[in-house]
Amino acid sequence: MSEPIRNKKLDLAAAPTPQNTPLNQAPISSHAVKPSVASIEEEERALAAGMLAQNPQLVSMIQGRLGKLIGRSSGYIESLPPVIRQRITGLKGVQKEHSKLEAEFQEEVLQLEKKYFAKFKPLYEKRSRIVNGHEEPTQEDIIAGTAEGEEVDDTKMEEDTAIVSKGIPEFWLSAMKNSTSLAETVTDRDEAALKHLIDIRMEYLERPGFRLIFEFEDNEFFTNKTLSKTYYYQEENGYGGDFIYDHAEGDKVDWKQGKDLTVRIESKKQRNKNTKQTRIVKRTVPVESFFNFFTPPKPPTSEDGSNAEEDEEIEQRLELDYTLGEDIKEKLIPRAVDWYTGEALQFEELDEFDEGDLDDEEDDDEEASDDDRDEDEEDSEEDDESRKNPKQEAAECKQS
Repeated sequence: MSEPIRNKKLDLAAAPTPQNTPLNQAPISSHAVKPSVASIEEEERALAAGMLAQNPQLVSMIQGRLGKLIGRSSGYIESLPPVIRQRITGLKGVQKEHSKLEAEFQEEVLQLEKKYFAKFKPLYEKRSRIVNGHEEPTQEDIIAGTAEGEEVDDTKMEEDTAIVSKGIPEFWLSAMKNSTSLAETVTDRDEAALKHLIDIRMEYLERPGFRLIFEFEDNEFFTNKTLSKTYYYQEENGYGGDFIYDHAEGDKVDWKQGKDLTVRIESKKQRNKNTKQTRIVKRTVPVESFFNFFTPPKPPTSEDGSNAEEDEEIEQRLELDYTLGEDIKEKLIPRAVDWYTGEALQFEELDEFDEGDLDDEEDDDEEASDDDRDEDEEDSEEDDESRKNPKQEAAECKQS
């Protein structure tokens, strides 16, 4: 499968240059480069960081002033001779043609994804029938799925068929719990409902975007047969021709009475000061749940009146929400059986493993081994020398 549609990016009107002020706001964060001035002590830096952390209004004010510098020229380009400025303008025209080709490329990639998704779809449908007991895999499927050197034991197939009712129980729940990103969203309370999940599929929209569809059998928690979540992209492409993620919308879960897994009921006693009577007051408190996935966060707007810290928190939630959707689309659905068995985890760990760290560790091990060998050789030489000249060693010790 081709590269996934990338996450939301800032749509730059023009590329930043070393002579121009960057078009994106300078972040006030831990990623800023520390000044290498010897006179600045560690405690002073910690004190400054603490002051910023305790004064979000100050951070917001600084960012606001920096924001006024966005896109403002430093004056370098204007100081160049007219003929050079004209050449630069010509290069911008060439760059626009390049951007058009990039947008065409991304559109063709999307069409290619849709083409092959149509070929994948019959396989996903067959998988669903096997998982839910409507069909058994063919002998060819079993042979193709058998590991090299492994033999298929057919002797107990009839006995097993009599014991197991149908399909593969809790297939999708197990696959989700093995997924490194999805497992953190599934709580113990959620599992009772997700046991009734019989299929997860996706479909592309006519416009750039995709929809995830979760199908459930009848259960005691909600009346929905399917729960879907749709990811939308902006109409215009980004600076590099990429599709820009805009927002997501999810279905409303029709919870049955007292079965809402996204809230908890808290009871509290209240006493009337005048009558001295007590009463029980109940209130609903939001809790973590996978089903919050269908109520995605909304991007912050200027009308919300939120501060920089709140906006950053919402942006992090939006990024996490999009990542979960991409993982389901690009990893879980295409290779569900590998997530069910846990085999996909080994490839996930390899992706996250830094080969540079491995090289460094090997180099360190080799250096340590060389040092150990050198020390052993030196000790061996000293031992040999001492055995050859015992009197000299004794004399040297006596002189000390």
